[in-house]
Amino acid sequence: MEKKDNSPAISKSYARKMETISPFELKNKLIDMADESIKKIAHTMLNAGRGNPNWIATEPREAFFLLGQFGLCECRRAFSLDEGIAGIPQKAGIAARFEAFLKDNEKAAGANLLKEGYNYMLMEHAADPDTLVHEWAESVIGDQYPVPDRILHFTELIIQDYLAQEMCDRRPPKGTFDLFATEGGTAAMCYLFDSLQENFLLNQGDAIALMVPVFTPYIEIPQLRRYQFDVTEISADQMTADGLHTWQYKDEDIDKLKDTRIKALFITNPSNPPSYALSAETAARIVNIVKNDNPNLMIITDDVYGTFIPHFRSLMAELPHNTLCVYSFSKYFGATGWRDAVIALHEDNIYDKMIARLSAEQKAILNKRYSSLSLQPEKMKFIDRMVADSRQIALNHTAGLSLPQQMQMSLFAMFSLLDKEDRYKARMQEIIHRRLHALWDNTGFTLVEDPLRAGYYSEIDMLVWAKKFYGDDFVAYLQKSYNPLDVVFRLANETSLVLLNGGGFAGPKWSVRVSLANLNENDYVKIGQSIKRVLEEYAETWKASVS
Repeated sequence: MEKKDNSPAISKSYARKMETISPFELKNKLIDMADESIKKIAHTMLNAGRGNPNWIATEPREAFFLLGQFGLCECRRAFSLDEGIAGIPQKAGIAARFEAFLKDNEKAAGANLLKEGYNYMLMEHAADPDTLVHEWAESVIGDQYPVPDRILHFTELIIQDYLAQEMCDRRPPKGTFDLFATEGGTAAMCYLFDSLQENFLLNQGDAIALMVPVFTPYIEIPQLRRYQFDVTEISADQMTADGLHTWQYKDEDIDKLKDTRIKALFITNPSNPPSYALSAETAARIVNIVKNDNPNLMIITDDVYGTFIPHFRSLMAELPHNTLCVYSFSKYFGATGWRDAVIALHEDNIYDKMIARLSAEQKAILNKRYSSLSLQPEKMKFIDRMVADSRQIALNHTAGLSLPQQMQMSLFAMFSLLDKEDRYKARMQEIIHRRLHALWDNTGFTLVEDPLRAGYYSEIDMLVWAKKFYGDDFVAYLQKSYNPLDVVFRLANETSLVLLNGGGFAGPKWSVRVSLANLNENDYVKIGQSIKRVLEEYAETWKASVS
């Protein structure tokens, strides 16, 4: 392989400036550098910077498009004009027509999921057949505003079952989780921050805790002038005896949550980018702290990667009264473009109770805010306030996630509910883990098996391996001679690889984040080899400098 120039890929002053921007914005510069590298050398750009998967779940989509054919038949049945105009689905007798349609199309792709899903709803939820199929037909056609605006009736029942299975390991707590369907997890985050502040649950300057490393918006949003939260970072910096990251949290750091000045805890579980689930011991410690020390601690958990770990159990299952859970369908089903997610909040929760205990002045402000929606605005649930806030109150009558999005979300969930042997999940986890091993086996680094590792991303701390291979003097040389961003810039400039800097996620400064979702297995072999070569090049330069 061609020998590379060992000089820094970028100047230190430029690197210091770039450290201040989001890694997702830095990515654009890296792509430009990788593109220039392609022009100079016969490389292919490999962008492992963003976690957009390169797979899709086929059967739920097949079912969606087949249901679309039925929906169009129902519209034309109402009336049909030569100019391409039709009516809208009619409820009377629609279930019988749906059953006949499925019989006529029993061999069509997606028919089995529609049939089994239909039977599931009749058997498990005693759904009225005409009401169910009419909701589905209108949803796939998208001819109505969302009613109820928070989430459609049958969509909510299906997603509740899905969350009980996937986020609660089939052991949900007693009671019901109310759901709010949102335009992806990003919209959910925006709505949460907004409504927590609008309802005086989090005020400007309040203390919050953030478990890091974490998805960068959770770092950046609290810094905005509107919020200016006092952030306590709880770092996953626990190490093994031989100096390897476990990406778990020390007990003494978790104990910071005992401080009642900390009003909210934000966590991505499994984490992003380390991609490890919270250990059972840490979860139990948080439960104990909430029960005995900080009972009003609001927990916001983003669990999008939970399905990549066997028997995952969210904090929504362990602390249902305190936890707001954000779950997105984007990664597991290869559906980032669908923008399908939900916010889940238990019907018995501390958020409603804390609103009820606000001062008279604060209650008056909120009653005025929501007065156009209810004659008793003080009785509005927090989750319903989020729906209204998402449309600036005045547009609440047109709030809600689009019907086709909710229908596809329902089919994603139904697909998993009917997959009793978890065939899709097992294969999805296998794909990710094969890519993970292809990466690490070619770095020359050691990957210790860990049942808590999701493996959707991998965070590689270059200083850990610099120390293991070459010792403390080499680590000191790297830190003195180079900026931590030099690694990602060098990879882009020399090998056309786009990775993100782990420091941008509040992780170790010299770590790099690799997405295992969006490239093929052989590509991760190349990435692993390139990371190994970069470290070796640093070492060669160091050895020459001290010889």
